[in-house]
Amino acid sequence: MKQFLITVAAVVTAFVLFFIGLPFLLLVTLAASTKPQTPSEVALSIDLREGLTDQSLDDPLAFITGEGLSTLEIVTTLHNAASDPKVKSLLIRLPEGGMSPAAAEEIRNALREFRAANKTVIAHSQGLYPDTLVAASYMVGSAASELWMQPNASLQVTGIASESMFFKRAFEKYGITPQFEQRYEFKNAVNPYLYSDYTPAHREATLSWMGSIYNSVLTNIASDRKIEVGKLKGLLESGVYSADAAQKAGLIDKQGQVHDAEEAVLKKGGSQIELVDIRDYAKTMPRSSGKSTIAVIGGEGAIMTGTNGSSFNSDPMMMSDDVANAFFDAINDKDVKAIVFRVSSPGGSDTASEQILSALQAAKKANKPVVVSMGEYAASGGYWVSSDASAIIANPTTLTGSIGVYGGKFAIGDGLGRFGVDLKSVHVGSDLSQMYNAGTEFTPEQRASFSKQIDETYNEFVARVSKGRKLPEDKVREIAKGHVWTGEQAKKLGLVDDLGGFYVALAKAKSLAKIPSDEHVKLIKYPHNRSPFSMFNKSVESANSGLKALSLINWAMSDPQAKAALREMSQARLRAQGANVLANEPLQSSSR
Repeated sequence: MKQFLITVAAVVTAFVLFFIGLPFLLLVTLAASTKPQTPSEVALSIDLREGLTDQSLDDPLAFITGEGLSTLEIVTTLHNAASDPKVKSLLIRLPEGGMSPAAAEEIRNALREFRAANKTVIAHSQGLYPDTLVAASYMVGSAASELWMQPNASLQVTGIASESMFFKRAFEKYGITPQFEQRYEFKNAVNPYLYSDYTPAHREATLSWMGSIYNSVLTNIASDRKIEVGKLKGLLESGVYSADAAQKAGLIDKQGQVHDAEEAVLKKGGSQIELVDIRDYAKTMPRSSGKSTIAVIGGEGAIMTGTNGSSFNSDPMMMSDDVANAFFDAINDKDVKAIVFRVSSPGGSDTASEQILSALQAAKKANKPVVVSMGEYAASGGYWVSSDASAIIANPTTLTGSIGVYGGKFAIGDGLGRFGVDLKSVHVGSDLSQMYNAGTEFTPEQRASFSKQIDETYNEFVARVSKGRKLPEDKVREIAKGHVWTGEQAKKLGLVDDLGGFYVALAKAKSLAKIPSDEHVKLIKYPHNRSPFSMFNKSVESANSGLKALSLINWAMSDPQAKAALREMSQARLRAQGANVLANEPLQSSSR
């Protein structure tokens, strides 16, 4: 009966979409074609509590679901707003929890550029509470002209902590045997399945990137707050501050409600000034122009084979067909002189990564330099696709490297047997055809064959890094082994060329293309956004699965443990689909 009701609901949804949604879509598309007008004076607003992607999602139905915020959109819009005489000031609202340190770093630099144009930035916080990377949120606030906090709120920026779930004892209890090969000890993406605690290598690597990020964040905060680093560290780590105590200690500037902060930014202009969301302001900006064109190719999320096609996937995915085709489109555009490839990915499939890398190499052969701009992370497969770029630019706190590989399966036959379920198989041909059967563990012959595949993939990865980075293979093997590095560490190791964000990468691309540094360039985004109509035919197919998922939404959005479990399920699903050059995403933060 339940399934019948779901099916009926799906059919009804399809009819509504076709007879109501399509006409509505036509009307909204026509309305959206009218460019909004900018007020004579503007105070911009950014609300980081909404959460961030690295790049704008390709969502043609955003006019219904709401447009998300992206780091790249904030950075590029503030860059243009800095030279716009109509823009007088900015209000930025901080999340109560943490955020990606690399995103915070790029936004911090954009705020400093905005302030350098004699424009005021007020950051408002309703409290900063313990979270994985709340220090990064504080770093953004510290870059403002004034950091405000709501009275009676609390500032708790005492360090960085990371927590991992380990499943070994649960698997043993239920008869599940993880069968995985790793190359090598620092490739810890599957360690939670194999152990009950951090291995020495897992602990070493985790503490390494955490320490590097913490030092970078503290250094930036100390510079912006004009406090000596050691003193700042002592103040923050001493404990919890009320808003009053934080102001007395020089950790914030003022106290006030968000309405007071809004009034303060509006006073920076005349009587006609209006508070405008940064996304609305971005729509009014003229398209970039110039004699020369640089393509900007976006790649965010897990790297998998195929194409997004017309699917309504809300999670960023770097699909190899889409990204490779974007490179070839840029190659075929005679006006494109260089390419900036923005990468923010924990990795994924080695075959998908290789397809994208091959397209990048084709662009270089066509005399179009490719500069990689690394976002939040560009690790494992994310580094694979970047390895042969003309230049690699990373933020100091970008997570990169993780040059390693893993693979395997779960043998669940014993576990199912405890519940009276017998999992049996038949086959023809070699016993290797049963290698991935879930009912049994690897035989010695299967294990040897599988191990050989893992070795071959690892060797290919190392060879590509050695060639692309012009490093001796022995050195690459020494710094590889699956070790995750921050951008600052990676630069010292020769894995990246320079530190900085998107505009540092753009300047490098102009230099390699022999475009004068002071010349304006036209930026063209690839892949191009899909139209709402190209996605409409997928809506009926999506309706049934979407309805089934609704029962999970409230639970998943409100329970932190549920969120962690869903993240782990997502990682496991990607591994099952062949994501063997994938690094864990350790920087999982959310608003309090």
